[in-house]
Amino acid sequence: MKRSLADHAARFDEKAPEYDSEKSEEYKAAVSLVVDRATPGPDDVVLDLGTGTGAVALALAADAGRVLGRDISEGMLAEAREKAADRGVEGVSFGVGRFREPRVDATDTAGGVDVVTSNFAMHHLSDEEKRAAVDVIAGLAPRQVVLGDVMFFGAPDPDDPFYGPAVDDPATVGTLADIFTDAGFALTAVERVHDQVGVLVGERPGGDRAGEGASP
Repeated sequence: MKRSLADHAARFDEKAPEYDSEKSEEYKAAVSLVVDRATPGPDDVVLDLGTGTGAVALALAADAGRVLGRDISEGMLAEAREKAADRGVEGVSFGVGRFREPRVDATDTAGGVDVVTSNFAMHHLSDEEKRAAVDVIAGLAPRQVVLGDVMFFGAPDPDDPFYGPAVDDPATVGTLADIFTDAGFALTAVERVHDQVGVLVGERPGGDRAGEGASP
């Protein structure tokens, strides 16, 4: 991570009021793909990491049993809560958390986490930090992870608006694939939105939480 958590949180606190209005078409396309690719059922718990103003979390709330949005920015979380209240969306809650410390417990998840989503957040982590984050996610034993993010399908262009060298640290698609497969997920979809934006879907073989329905 090129800046501290506090620096990132403060930056997004400042951006929060105008965040939705400033998003690119590619960002919106990635949100739509993440929502389309996630498959929560009516009894499932979804954990949305780097939830921002709740674009993914709110869109999935109607299909899931419960959605937990986590972010490091109180400003972004306030916007998400306001949107949920204005829209009358139930079954979704927002709280402080991060990739490597999502702050979910038995009270939040009951039987565990079924689906993990994230959009345009993991690229702030270094490759080593991404690996640690995915290991934490795998430890929650979801059957599916859907990641929309800044990622390189080819040679990176530092002048591209999706990549800010001072704050961003995107990985190649190949690096992300290795990270997810090393953590026990099989990649079932790779969607290219832009040369530097994509959506990856990882599923655990068998489709059950770790330890459930599997042979010893």
